[in-house]
Order: sequence, then C-alpha cells, then structure tokens
Amino acid sequence: MPGDTSFSGAAGGDRPARRALVLVENLSVPFDRRVWQECTTLRDAGWEVHVICPRGTKRDTEPEAVIDGVRIHRYPLRAATGGPAGYLREYGAALWHTLRLARRVGPVDVVHACNPPDLLFLPALWLKRRGARFVFDQHDLVPELYLSRFGRGEDLLYRAVCALERMTYRAADVVLATNESYRDVAVRRGGRRPEDVFVVRSAPDIERFHPVPPEPELKRGKPHLLCYLGVMGPQDGVDYALRALAKLRDEVGRTDWHAVFVGAGDTFDAMVELSERLGLSEQVQFTGRVPDADLVRYLSTADVCLSPDPRNPLNDVSTMNKVLEYMVMGRPVVSFDLKEARVSAGDAALYAPANDESEFAKSIALLLDDPELRARMGRTGQERIGGELSWRNSQASLLAAYTAACRGQVPVPAGKRPRR
Repeated sequence: MPGDTSFSGAAGGDRPARRALVLVENLSVPFDRRVWQECTTLRDAGWEVHVICPRGTKRDTEPEAVIDGVRIHRYPLRAATGGPAGYLREYGAALWHTLRLARRVGPVDVVHACNPPDLLFLPALWLKRRGARFVFDQHDLVPELYLSRFGRGEDLLYRAVCALERMTYRAADVVLATNESYRDVAVRRGGRRPEDVFVVRSAPDIERFHPVPPEPELKRGKPHLLCYLGVMGPQDGVDYALRALAKLRDEVGRTDWHAVFVGAGDTFDAMVELSERLGLSEQVQFTGRVPDADLVRYLSTADVCLSPDPRNPLNDVSTMNKVLEYMVMGRPVVSFDLKEARVSAGDAALYAPANDESEFAKSIALLLDDPELRARMGRTGQERIGGELSWRNSQASLLAAYTAACRGQVPVPAGKRPRR
C-alpha cells in the first residue's frame, strides 16, 4: 500500500517485512554492541535486517552468518597502517566490498550507515537511487576525531574530512545522534532540520553486564581493585590514567591497590611500555580483550572504575560507553570533567579538573577511603541506567527515526529478494 509505514511483517496482509541494510566499517557485528542492539530492535519491530561489516580477527570471523534472525555479511579488511596511504587502502577496500555485498543483498527500504569513516554515504547514495531511504548513524564526529588524534586544523586532510561530513549530512534522510551534543552539531554544522535528527543513546547490554560475586583474588593481595575497560587509542587517555596511578603512589602515598586495564587498541604496546617506565609493572595488569565472563568478574570486583579520557574536541561532547558499563555494574567512576561525562554519569562519578592527573589521583584516593560513598554512587549509576538512560528510550527514538525516514515510501516489492 503506498504510504504504508507500518513496521510489522503482518501489516498489509501477506506483505513481507520491510528490509533494512546496516553498513559498518569500524567494527565487526555483533561485536559492535550499539549496532547489534539497533539490529535486534529493528528485527523485533518486524524488519528484515541485513548487516555488511568487516570480519573480526578473533570473533565474528565467518563470512556469512545468521544470528538471532539478523543476516550478517562480512568482508576481509586490514586495518590502516603507515599513515594516509594506509587509510586510503583500508577505506577503498571497505567501499568495494560494501558495494559488492550490497548488490548481493538486493533492494532495501532503508540503508543505515554507521560512521566512522564518513564515506559510507557513497554506497548509501547508490542504494538511494534504487529507492532506499538513508539513515546516517553518527557514532563519532570525524573532524573532531581527526583533531584529537593529529591536532592539525588547517591541512588538506582536515578539510577533506569536514567536506565528507557535510556530504554525508546532505545525503541523509534522517540522522541518528548519540547524544544532545551530537544533535546540536548535526543541526548547527550539518544544516539539518531539528525534526530530522533523533537522539539514540548507546546503552549497556543488561544481559551481558550484571554483577556477580566479587573475587578477592583478582586484587592480587591488595585491599582495592581499580579497573579500566575500553579501547586503547591515542584519544582514550590510558596514558593519563597511568600517570595518575604513579601520582597516587608517589604524591598521595597509596600503594594499597591493584589496577587492571581490560581492552586493546592502537596504543596497547605503548601503554604497557609506559607502565614499565613509570615503575607500575607490579601493580598494573594489562589483560588485552577478554571474554565477557572475565570482564564481568573484574568489574564486579572493582572498587573504583577509571574513565581517564582527556578533554579534547571529541571527548568533551562524546558519550563514553565504558562509563555506562561501569554504571550498570554498580561501580563508582572517576572521570575528568567533560560535558557529556556529566550528562551520562551525574552523581555516579567524581570529576577531576580536565586533564589534571594529580586531582584524578586524589579523587581515586577519596573513593578508596569511603566505602559508603562508593556504594551510594554505584546505586545512583544503576538507577540512571534503569531509568532515563535505558535502552528502552533509545528503542523508541530509533523506531521513530525509521518511521520519519520511510514516510510516504512504497515498500520494496515482495519479489525482490536477496541473491545468494
């Protein structure tokens, strides 16, 4: 029926469900938890969901998979090395594979492209010409990401990433923003109408994250455990956390703690080396990526969790997934004073002045000395995740965005099925 925007496969008699194609380049799926939550939300609303993404290295390695009803098409991709030429090779290969697999999937009602990079509007435009609507899911502000990594605002590459962001905004029918700060950018810098930008906040998977009994042996004989969870890239502040721990030892005089850093990334080896240079090897443990069960064990045992992202053009306006994951586990957080960190954590965190490692160390010490404050902050975090930051709210916003994108659209004909 022309103009029918119902999501239910049962709507309109025997008409099949609408079809969505989600494009991801930065992570594999379902490892990308935000994308996976979006996919399952759409599936539960009656959509037939396809995903095109890179293969993982240790998980998500199969080229084709159907997981919980979501059809995933993966391609081989080597991460960029060697500067701009490496990124050109990576992104060129990703675009070629994405277009190749999109042809196999066939016609879709919606193409849902997740950045970074801001290049997936190219296959999205190809699909738009075949009747699809384009939903731009802005996970990162790529110009700010570039400045935070490279610190250059006047060179050709920076101007290029700004131009690609503008083209992506222009091509999209609706935009998904991860928070109000990103929504403001889409309206102010992207020229989007406010009614075309929907805030779909990331939220922790409560089935994946729930406390288990603490295991004191993880503290390696110390009274307290500190925990960092997340990516280790140039902008993620692991170096700030390590220097703060050295100050906790040297300036505050506290050695009654063991710290574990869970995760991996571009700077992992450099952070291990920095820990050794700071003389922290006996008190700091790097696990790399670990299975979910081990991650939950560490978080359930932690007394204080660390969010050391320094203030920079990206971090100040970004929602940190690790903060939300700490909160759902009932852990108190120490963070630098960032705009969106306060929006997410509220009273579940202590905030050190931006990029001040000594004050970060003092905040850790304050929490170590006050178990009642730790418990109260942990409860506050869990209440926020169960209330205003719940994925239920984001689900409603996501489905509203799809309704807006598909308004007046004639669904893909039933006979147009994906080619195998």
